[in-house]
Amino acid sequence: MDAPGQSEFGPTWYAAVTPVPAPRVTLQFDLDADVCVIGGGLAGLTVARELARRGWSVVLVEAHRIAWNASGRNSGFVMPGFSTKVENVVERIGVPATKALWALSEQGVQYVRRTIAEIGMPGIEGGRGWLEVSKTPDDGRAHERIELLAQEFGIEVEAWPIERVRDVLKTDHYFHGIHFPGAFHINPLAYAFALATAAEDAGVQIFENTPALKIDPAGVRKRIVTPQGRVRVGHVVLTGNVHLGAVAQRLADTLVPVTAYTGVTKPLGPKLADAIGFAGAISDSRGANYHYRIVGGDRLLWTGAINPLGGMPMLWGLLRAISQTYPQLGRVEFERYWAADMGFAVHRMPQIGEVQPNVWLASAFGGQGLNTSAIAGELVARGLVEGDDTWRVFLPYELVWAGGLAGRIVARAAAWWSNQNEQFSARLARRREESSRRQQREASGLPAAEPRPAYRTVSAARAAAGRDVKDGDRPIAAPEARPRFEPRPRPRAEAQPQAAKRSQP
Repeated sequence: MDAPGQSEFGPTWYAAVTPVPAPRVTLQFDLDADVCVIGGGLAGLTVARELARRGWSVVLVEAHRIAWNASGRNSGFVMPGFSTKVENVVERIGVPATKALWALSEQGVQYVRRTIAEIGMPGIEGGRGWLEVSKTPDDGRAHERIELLAQEFGIEVEAWPIERVRDVLKTDHYFHGIHFPGAFHINPLAYAFALATAAEDAGVQIFENTPALKIDPAGVRKRIVTPQGRVRVGHVVLTGNVHLGAVAQRLADTLVPVTAYTGVTKPLGPKLADAIGFAGAISDSRGANYHYRIVGGDRLLWTGAINPLGGMPMLWGLLRAISQTYPQLGRVEFERYWAADMGFAVHRMPQIGEVQPNVWLASAFGGQGLNTSAIAGELVARGLVEGDDTWRVFLPYELVWAGGLAGRIVARAAAWWSNQNEQFSARLARRREESSRRQQREASGLPAAEPRPAYRTVSAARAAAGRDVKDGDRPIAAPEARPRFEPRPRPRAEAQPQAAKRSQP
């Protein structure tokens, strides 16, 4: 059962381990300010804090609680880049412009790290490094990507061959990997709470349970109407993402809402460290598959791909994926399981900038929200206060209608289909690898099939140790007979050049 106050943030692992502050007051009067920020997620909090630090009076209104949805429920990965692949960005806008965007994404990572250090709140940061692994053998694309990031952009990045990947991730599901040592992962809810406190310390007035019902953008003073009060300001910043709704419906319609599902297992004990020897964050797909990391010392936080059915089918899908990837973990159960709604633009890039005079937008951070929301906060604040036009580097990624309900259905179906194709390719790659191993063994005069590991029951193990046998014991691997995963050499396939596919906005 959740502790008091945690139900407002869902049954998440973060809400269970993070002290939840008391609700902030609801706006019940009229007031004036320089800027009104609508939306209390990470983007809104960052924008508000940066504006207040520059001397402007700021009001932030949130329809529910601060960071109640995706900002406080995501996987917690703080990493460079964007939701779309860097190769797609290069193809669309060229290397120089992509280099400028990537530099901003790195600045977003540094902003989060710097802010955590400034705030000094314990329990926010969880570990360092991000490992992006592939479920199919390298066909040359990973090498090209590493060359682009390291040589063109000067990014600290490492190519991990299959032997190194499997040395830390004891599974035959993965082949090569790309390691970003400068990335890290955090408790996003704790970070959001600390960021809100820092914003208030800078002078921001935050009102929770205060939905914006209507915006009148005409005239020098804009008016934001809430159920019990009004805000009159010179500038408005919209950071509500998919929850903008009727207050800015045309902007909300440029987003594809996607629900991400995350579970945290019950304690797994030492066997988790035996299976996963990497303390950072892990992604086995930059598209629509799985992202995970160890939390609480011996628990696994696992975020899953989109599923058109969602709900319980997604829950079983996540558990099945864990068991298939790391069978040595045995039977895995989730202690907590939750959903979060993200917003993606059609082109999968953030929407940052001035959409009409004195009305700004910071949105579409799905899949990569921690560094990109930090980018947005600084760019919008600099644009408003200093007239800085760096935000214009995002202009090639214009606002595009997402196609309404039909478009969202198509986008979800396409993501699901991509997931299925990726899983099929991964199974095929493992079968080919196993076939290659079998042929190598036969050529060496060894049996085609490797001997199966010996197993005994818990009852037998207890009897051998002189302990009582209990009813209902299930077979497990004996400690000295547990199967070990040992990387085996595989024939290197000659890389074949592939024609780049143009990203369609």
